[in-house]
Order: sequence, then C-alpha cells, then structure tokens
Amino acid sequence: MSAANKRPLSPFMIGPYYKPQMTSVLSITHRATGAGLVVGTLLLVYWLAAAAVGPKAYEHAQAVLGSMLGQLFLFLWTWALFYHLANGIRHLFWDAGYGFELPDATKSGWAVVWSSIILTFLCWLIAAP
Repeated sequence: MSAANKRPLSPFMIGPYYKPQMTSVLSITHRATGAGLVVGTLLLVYWLAAAAVGPKAYEHAQAVLGSMLGQLFLFLWTWALFYHLANGIRHLFWDAGYGFELPDATKSGWAVVWSSIILTFLCWLIAAP
C-alpha cells in the first residue's frame, strides 16, 4: 500500500492533520457560549426567584453568587454574553454579504475576541462598588 493510500480521507479535528482556523474556533466558541448563557441565565433566574421567595432565600442566593466561585461564574457569563453579542453582530454583517474574504473574517474574528474582553472588563469596572 502506498503512502498516499494511508492518508485519512477527511481531517480529524484532533491530531496532526487539521489546524484549527480562526473562523472554526470562533464558531465552536459561539455555540459553547450560547449553551453557557442558558446555564448562567438559569442561575440568574434562581437569584430573582430567591428575591421573590423571601429574605432567607435571597440571602442564600447572595452567598452563592457572592462567593469567589460565584463571582468567577458571573464574570465568565458576562464574557460569554458580550462574546455572543459581538459574534452575533459579525454574523449580521455576513448575512448582508460583507466580510467573507479570509483577511476580513480574521480581522472581524479578532475584533469579536477583543471587544468581548474589553466590554466584559468595562462592565465589571463600572459595576464594581
């Protein structure tokens, strides 16, 4: 059997045959942040429901969300929200037919990454007591 016949027929996502591109990584991240936003939103609904139930339940929810782990989760949820928003705007431009060239797609991808990071830090700086 020749060396050409031993090659895989399609690239595997994990391994030496496939190098992830910016657009594929951002696409996977967009889907993951969408799922993460669902989980985080359920946590925020828990917080609101606890406020409606009474002071003891609200105090417990505040303790959970105010803990180091809770704050980290909220920070990551905020980043996921801004990432999903920025990438959604990017997709709107694509729907209009703009930004399909590889250099443009790479630039807009980096714009999504950096804008989500900057907006997350700005949000937390403004909201900090």
